[in-house]
Amino acid sequence: MDPVEARIIQSRRDFLTSAASGLGGIALIGLLAQKGLYAGSGTSGGTGVNPLAPKPPHFAPKAKSCIFLFMAGAPSQIDIFDPKPKLNEMDGQPMPESMLEKVRFAFIEKDSAVLKGSGAKFKKHGECGMELSNYLPHVATCADDIALIRSMHTETFNHHPGQLMMNTGVPTFGRPSMGSWLNYGLGSESDNLPGYVVLTAGRGASGGASNWSSGFLPSTYQGVLFRNQGDPVLNLANPEGLPHECQRYSLDTLRQLNEEHHRLARDPEILARIASYELAYRMQSAAPELIDLSGEDEKTLESYGVNRTEKEVKTRGYEKGVFSTFSRNCLLARRLVERGVRFVNIYHASWDHHSELDKGLSFNCRMADQPVAALLKDLKQRGLLDETLVIWGAEFGRTPLGENRVGRDSNTGRDHHPYAFSIFMAGGGIKGGQVIGKTDEIGWNVVEDPISVNDLHATALHLFGLDHLGLTYRFQGRDFRLTDVAGKVVDKLLA
Repeated sequence: MDPVEARIIQSRRDFLTSAASGLGGIALIGLLAQKGLYAGSGTSGGTGVNPLAPKPPHFAPKAKSCIFLFMAGAPSQIDIFDPKPKLNEMDGQPMPESMLEKVRFAFIEKDSAVLKGSGAKFKKHGECGMELSNYLPHVATCADDIALIRSMHTETFNHHPGQLMMNTGVPTFGRPSMGSWLNYGLGSESDNLPGYVVLTAGRGASGGASNWSSGFLPSTYQGVLFRNQGDPVLNLANPEGLPHECQRYSLDTLRQLNEEHHRLARDPEILARIASYELAYRMQSAAPELIDLSGEDEKTLESYGVNRTEKEVKTRGYEKGVFSTFSRNCLLARRLVERGVRFVNIYHASWDHHSELDKGLSFNCRMADQPVAALLKDLKQRGLLDETLVIWGAEFGRTPLGENRVGRDSNTGRDHHPYAFSIFMAGGGIKGGQVIGKTDEIGWNVVEDPISVNDLHATALHLFGLDHLGLTYRFQGRDFRLTDVAGKVVDKLLA
């Protein structure tokens, strides 16, 4: 029978069956796209697989990208963000025994511990009248764009668990970081750069790569650490003499082998591997352009302090060239979000001032103050601050007690303090020009508007249009989420 005639006399039942199959295929493609496993033909070198393809949020978002400035080691909130005149009056006096009865410290000897006042000078800034210390004069000029939280608290009092808690929502290994969750939930708007980039300065956070791990999520969503010298990623450039066409043929062959392996094994990590190879191929042109700052005008470079130098100081935050490195990282963070990168971490360590607090804090604040303020102002001037969430914080705070560790000069530093500390947020739907939360008169406990790390994460996800209860991933028979079994959105933070 003629094929045309056969088509014309096709039964209604056959038509509905074939149509249903077609609609089912379309529906399947839609579901795969939501999971980041299908992004249309031609993506990722023709595989149709792009785990970082943009995905719709749960509701209308305010933020599109996030820059998290992580001051690893824990800055002293009492000397920067939370003035305590009463603590200064009580300098050298012991705390009531009842307040110390069930408290654990990392290093303080309870029996001989005394309160330590602050030598910092606080004054009001901006139209909002936010009190900030003289350690951050540049950031203080951005007070009306900042929401300062003085009532953060956490579960951990040692660095590595604390950094895991702040980055992944729990103080244990194996969970995805905040940046990984955002890329899993929303994908990335950058075709040629990773969706999650990590920049470092100083001696490095004690948590290391576990802070930007993808945990049980596919490895596509983990943070990609950019180096501070040379190529941002090792082995990004082709070996000398390798033609571009030859590399493309090699990748195509490798992709075909991986696709065949995935067809048999059905392991999602194989899809992540395919996507990573293709991203690396595209990064070969995008990454060098990103780190080339020659297109930035002199005024911008000067405002960030890219060419600053520092005097050598024996303190935990010192590393040769750290002023310039941190400044450059802040400028690169702006360039990254301009290019669609979803999440940028900037780590600096260490702010762990158990001794010589004044010298160490003064050095670190001089390093961070100018470029952080420049970043906020630059984002605002370019119209990017409204859609870029900026977070400045660390794993916990420092004690109102001076540290009296055996073998060190007593009371020149502060120990770890999880019960009350400060961070600030700006942009991305945050209501600036306000202080949220309050601590007691010596800065020991939160007495108003306590905010946990899980609350912070729930609020950040909300700003990106994601319900923290609905952003889940099934692993080992359980649905996991960034906020674990806790967390609530802090409405006071929302614009």
